[in-house]
Amino acid sequence: MTNQITQAEEFAALHKKGEPVILYNIWDPGSAGAVRDAGAKAIATGSAPVAMAQGFGDGQNISLDAALDNARRIVAAVDLPVTLDFEGAYAEDVLSVAANVQLALQTGVIGFNFEDQIVGTSDLYDIETQEARVQAMREGCDAAGIPAFINARTDIFLKAKPDTHDNSMLDNAIARAKAYADAGASGFFAPGLKDEGLIARLCESTELPVNIIALPGTPDTATLASLGVARVSYGPVPYRQMLGWLQEQAKQALQAG
Repeated sequence: MTNQITQAEEFAALHKKGEPVILYNIWDPGSAGAVRDAGAKAIATGSAPVAMAQGFGDGQNISLDAALDNARRIVAAVDLPVTLDFEGAYAEDVLSVAANVQLALQTGVIGFNFEDQIVGTSDLYDIETQEARVQAMREGCDAAGIPAFINARTDIFLKAKPDTHDNSMLDNAIARAKAYADAGASGFFAPGLKDEGLIARLCESTELPVNIIALPGTPDTATLASLGVARVSYGPVPYRQMLGWLQEQAKQALQAG
């Protein structure tokens, strides 16, 4: 546990506004080892690639036991902090959130992505409900004795086309960031947000380190750093690119045969 606590503290220290930690998301022990060997300072799973690599769709379709077994094997394979994309913690009520987080921490992970989308729907939890869920996650971490990094995610911007993102949506996101921070979140994740002005305003509005995902059309890392971003992740992009490469290589081999 001492090593897990140390890794959690080291991982939190990597989050610096203007000097973002780069998390190139992985899905299994092999991909984790490849990213480690590339020089990563930490390892982050992505829920979509983890599920898809096992033949499931994203959205907690892979079982909790399978997801945690995968996380356990990743932690064992790499001597780096590992943060788990835990989606909605496989729970709705606060007691189950706290219990599942404690189960997850037993794998050795030191952090979580935790989203405010109601998994399986197109809706978000209201702010008060999700604030209570974040608080339950923090209480679960505290009960386990691990200062885990809770990266509280809002799906506001994923639910709307980028050209519709505006200050009203950002106001909602800022309100959520404040509520989640008050509940014990360590960081704030706004996937889908690409507008430089909105990203800068979000970073200025919260003390939480802000995470932006490097989807196509997102500003490059240097620009994100200049806007105050503290964490850049890649989500399902590496897996999809790898799968595209594999398919193309297979086509060439089959056509040559």
